[in-house]
Amino acid sequence: MIVTPEKNLFMAGYAARKKPAEGKVQDLFAKALALEDEQGGRAVIVTMDLIGVPQAIRRAVAAQAEQQFHLPPAALLMNASHTHSGPSLRPVAPTEQELEKPGVRDSYEYTQGLQEKLVAVIGQALGNLQPARLTWNRARCGFAMNRRRDYALPADDPNAKLAPNPNGPVDHEVPALRVEAPDGTLRAVLFGYACHNTSLGFYHYCGDYAGYAQEYLQEHRPGFTALFLMGCGGDQNPYPRRSEVVPGISDVELTQQHGRSLANAVEMAMTVNPRPIHGPIRSAFEEIPLDYAKPGRSPHDYPIQVIHLGPDLVIAALGSEVVVDYSLRLKRELAGPAAVWIAGYSNDYCGYMPSLRVQQEGGYEAAAGWADTLEERIVGKVHELHQRLGAPAR
Repeated sequence: MIVTPEKNLFMAGYAARKKPAEGKVQDLFAKALALEDEQGGRAVIVTMDLIGVPQAIRRAVAAQAEQQFHLPPAALLMNASHTHSGPSLRPVAPTEQELEKPGVRDSYEYTQGLQEKLVAVIGQALGNLQPARLTWNRARCGFAMNRRRDYALPADDPNAKLAPNPNGPVDHEVPALRVEAPDGTLRAVLFGYACHNTSLGFYHYCGDYAGYAQEYLQEHRPGFTALFLMGCGGDQNPYPRRSEVVPGISDVELTQQHGRSLANAVEMAMTVNPRPIHGPIRSAFEEIPLDYAKPGRSPHDYPIQVIHLGPDLVIAALGSEVVVDYSLRLKRELAGPAAVWIAGYSNDYCGYMPSLRVQQEGGYEAAAGWADTLEERIVGKVHELHQRLGAPAR
C-alpha cells in the first residue's frame, strides 16, 4: 500500500533540513506478510519505508489488529526501513501552541491516516492467505561500513578521529524468507540488511537503497511482493555515500547502485540451496523498563519480540536504532539448529540503543545516556523469550 504523503511535509532524519519536501522520486510503501500454520498460529510482519515505528503507532495499530482480526499483539512485528527521505511522524495530538508551527497539523493528520492504512494492510494480508511453501537462506552484501571512528587507535594517531572505520564491526548478511505457491510460483520475499538508509539527503520522498532493492526485485515479477526488514544498522552507513565522492554520478544513481547490489544478494539467497521452513508459528512480545544513567529520568518501556517459525528460523526484533553489536552477539549466542535473524527498528523509535562497547567508547550513538546495564537487559530478555517459546536453556 502506498503511504507517500499527498502533501509536501517536513521530512525526518536530518535536523539540518528546515523546509518541507519538494516532491518525490519514488513512492513509499507499507507492506504486510501474513503467515499461518496448520494449527492456526499466525504472525504478521509489517514493513514500512519510513523513519521509524513510534511506540504510540505500534500500540494503536496492534490494538486495532487484535480487535478487528483477532491477531495477538505478540504476533505483530512492525519494522521501519529508517529512510531519511520520508515524512516526519507525529502520533501524539499537538497542542494549540504547537499547531502554530509550520507543518505540524499536516504531519499529525498524515500520521493519523497512516495508522488507518497500516491496519488496512494487515487486514488485506490476513484476508489473502493462500497455501504456500516457505524457504530461507542468506547471502552477503558489502556496501555497509561502520560509521564510527576507530577507538582502538591511540588518540595521537592521525587516523584516530577519521570515520568511517573499515575495521569496525559490520553485519553483511542478507537473510531472505522466500514465499512460493504450491506450483513453485514466487509470491513474496522478506529480506534484510543492517545499514542506515542514508544514501540520500535531499528534499524528495524516496525509500533510499532499500526502496530501490524492493523495486528491482519486483519489476519483472507481476504479483510479487518484496519486503525489507531493517537490521541492526544503528552505527552503519552505506558507502560510497553522496555523489561528491564519486564524480559523474548523482546521489540517486549511487543509491540505485546500492539497491541493485542488495537486490542481487537477495536473488542469490532466494535461489541457492534454499532451506525449507516448517511450522508451528510461535511468538512472544514483552516491554521491559530501561533505565538511564542519571537519576530522575523515567525508565523507557522497550519492546522485545521473538518469533519462531517451527524449528527452522528464529526472528528476534528489537526496538529503535540498535547498533550492530547486538546482531553479531545474538546470532552467536542463539546459534543452534534454527537459523537466526535479528532485526532492529521494530515496534518502537526512541533513539540509539548502544552496546556496552559503544557506551564505553562514547560518541554520537552513546549520547542518550542509558545505564550501562542496557545491553545485558536487552540480550537477557531475548534469551528469556526464546526459551519461553521452546528453545533449550543454555
